[in-house]
Amino acid sequence: MSSVQPSAQSSPPVGPSGAFMPIDRASSGAALRVRRIGPADLWAALKAGAEDFREHPSQLFFLMLIYPLVGLFLGRLALGYEVLPLLYPLAAGFALLGPITAVGLYEVSRRREMGMPHGLVYALDVRRAPTFGAILMIALVLTVTFVIWLVAAMGLYWWIFGSYVPRSISAFASDLFTTGRGLKLIVAGNALGFLFALFAMSFSVVSLPLLVDRPVDLACAIRTSFRAVGENFGTLLLWGFIVALALALGSLPFFIGLAVVLPVLGHATWHLYRRLVV
Repeated sequence: MSSVQPSAQSSPPVGPSGAFMPIDRASSGAALRVRRIGPADLWAALKAGAEDFREHPSQLFFLMLIYPLVGLFLGRLALGYEVLPLLYPLAAGFALLGPITAVGLYEVSRRREMGMPHGLVYALDVRRAPTFGAILMIALVLTVTFVIWLVAAMGLYWWIFGSYVPRSISAFASDLFTTGRGLKLIVAGNALGFLFALFAMSFSVVSLPLLVDRPVDLACAIRTSFRAVGENFGTLLLWGFIVALALALGSLPFFIGLAVVLPVLGHATWHLYRRLVV
């Protein structure tokens, strides 16, 4: 399907100067119309996200978020290689936590789209939104999902490798790519990770930007998000693979590229949402 440009007619109602409107309990449960989109819309969303990032670079902020986690992991790794099997799950987990860190970017993109002042200083304005409590609830669910993913990934490793502790990074890489157990872990781990990522995408790809954008309640936002994925499953599955590939490339070397990949994907998710929901 051809690309659908968001128009002024599809913009949500806002208060004076684009201020947040209070939640209307009578209308927030009403069904929102979900568009059918195609691959061209994904490319357009990525392009618009890159333009937002170029105008408001936020890589330093994301470095401040990423490197404490990386530093803790590397510090623990220096004490022993027991946590080495968590390196890949930790990197993959940014797909689960990314939507949380991007909430402020949705507000920057929203204001830029409406022609309002839109510097990064406005990213924290979401805390004044009437839907902020619902945003925190979704952030909590995604955080718990991330923790469960790490526990499940470690449990899968123990199930396949038992109590075996790699002697070094090179030994672990050899075990992973040249043994039957390693290939089993790769296949099973990616299959398990796909299920976690599919849930996180279905749960948050529309719900978080929708809560930033419109005065709807939590249930309406979650329903709309799952419905958007259900009605555009193939296209959004492609989006998930694009996100996974971008995160994988951004993780090399030493997660430095994530400082650019995460904000670009965050802005792009806003533009994707605007193409999905009327």
